[in-house]
Amino acid sequence: MVGHTKSKNLLKCLFWAFSLGSFFSSDRTAAQEIIPTYSDYLTDNLYLLHPSLAGAAGRNQLRITARQQWFEVADAPGMQTLTVNGRLGNREGIGAIIFNDQNGNFSKSGAYGTFAYHLRLPSGDLELHRLSFGISAGIIQHRLDQSGFDQPDPVIGQDKTSVSYANMDVGMSYFRKDLYVHLAAKNLLPVTRELFNSDNIAINQRRYFLTAGYIFSPSYDWFLEPSAMLQIVEDTSEKTADVNLKAYRNFGFGQVWAGLSYRQGLDKIEEDNLENIRYVTPFAGVEFRSFLIGYTYSQQFNDVVLSNSGFHQLTLGYNFGAPRARYHCGCPAIN
Repeated sequence: MVGHTKSKNLLKCLFWAFSLGSFFSSDRTAAQEIIPTYSDYLTDNLYLLHPSLAGAAGRNQLRITARQQWFEVADAPGMQTLTVNGRLGNREGIGAIIFNDQNGNFSKSGAYGTFAYHLRLPSGDLELHRLSFGISAGIIQHRLDQSGFDQPDPVIGQDKTSVSYANMDVGMSYFRKDLYVHLAAKNLLPVTRELFNSDNIAINQRRYFLTAGYIFSPSYDWFLEPSAMLQIVEDTSEKTADVNLKAYRNFGFGQVWAGLSYRQGLDKIEEDNLENIRYVTPFAGVEFRSFLIGYTYSQQFNDVVLSNSGFHQLTLGYNFGAPRARYHCGCPAIN
């Protein structure tokens, strides 16, 4: 009976480690999303992904997100984030990110602080032409809790184990009228963790993001924003691409927006039972005066999935502080 309980506990831990993917390893898992923080960035929360956008918008921003996966699966992954960013001076921006990510017996939380610098390039008085730089540094804590097990597995360790480490991100953004390009490098520092006393934990967590888009303005009240994002994992050379389309409509009370995103893995897969990730993500939101609410749903289209219920995220926001001068462009993220 003791051996059976021990094996059951070990299998349960291995299951959650497998489903969490890059929490402990950069090895590919069967069509699972990699890190929730890098999803749903289109719900007016680009700063969560790009440190160069701290203080880039016309007003200071507060955003809260709650993300939940697979409602019918017990202890399914969930994540919450809180971000705030604003302008410190004419060119300086600052921001902060707090997040909590839980997945069964595993969880991690952390906090980042950001400094950004926005350089105005030669242009007309209200013509958008800007180069922005940003750097973020933070502390992340990983935790494993076996206290609910009948008998914690000695191979894994004590009932509750935690480890903390520091990391940093850098980024750059370029704006030229209705065109924008964002580049970010995440998790630059090597990570050493001994949560499982294992040699299979990835040390190199670096990944890179390239985002580009353009704003079409058929009229003052309508904006159409096609965009794309390329994501590259350095250690494994994994690549994914997002293709997005977002539409905005201005009203007297504020703005309504909706869009669709498609994510596709770009790697050549030869292993059995493994395939590139494929997601379709519709999203919508409304900005009422200084308040914002958005909803995102992601549906995974793969042969091997843990659940068909999808991923749900709710975003709440508040814009505060004196508005800065608007530019002569659509540019919803800036104006």
